[in-house]
Amino acid sequence: MDYAQHERIAEITLDDGKVNAMGPAFFDELNALLDRAERERPGALVLAGREGFFSAGLDIKVLPTLERDEMTRTLQAFGNTLLRVWAFPLPTVAAMTGHAVAGGLFLGFACDYRVMARGAFRLHANEHLIGLPLPTWAQVLTESLVGSGAVYTEFMLHARPYTPDEALERRMVDQVVDAGMVIARAREVAASLAGLSQPAYGISKARLRQRALDWTKPLVAKEMIAFTSSLTRSG
Repeated sequence: MDYAQHERIAEITLDDGKVNAMGPAFFDELNALLDRAERERPGALVLAGREGFFSAGLDIKVLPTLERDEMTRTLQAFGNTLLRVWAFPLPTVAAMTGHAVAGGLFLGFACDYRVMARGAFRLHANEHLIGLPLPTWAQVLTESLVGSGAVYTEFMLHARPYTPDEALERRMVDQVVDAGMVIARAREVAASLAGLSQPAYGISKARLRQRALDWTKPLVAKEMIAFTSSLTRSG
């Protein structure tokens, strides 16, 4: 990952040279960079992917090979980190530069605003296709965008993938732009949000989401047990 600041905009770029799969080092590094952003207090934060991939989510090939304690720590970090992004006290903008699958999709959903690349990309909560139950925190993030009706059922329970334009129509993303313009457009959105009062924004965001966080965060460790069992079987 890379951290840079452009005037009042901080930018975290995810680029492992592949699909930005999430594993132990991913969450450690992302949390360290979120710590830095909280210390330095930019006006807004952009989370950007690499060309063609925002993130493919958890590395489900590597995770089952971990010692049980390390797998437990990683899966707890997974839920807690994405909830941290959702509750982050600054405006956050996802520059979704390509495919956003499973945990990668939910990382985008955790941000306050999403700019998606136009093209042959998919947004996909594919957990039910590979035998993994969806954690409550992922359902909360999705419901905060699309509610709990037909779109939620189709997308989360039935595991239907969406194109960028389909996601825009269902309000899962806020803009779809040419692939080469995603990061530039995300910076423009972040710059406009940076003009808001940080203290007021952070307080109002906490009030909006605190009840869901109070309910969801205690479930991260509890549900991890079932998730670990499912992940081991799928691996």
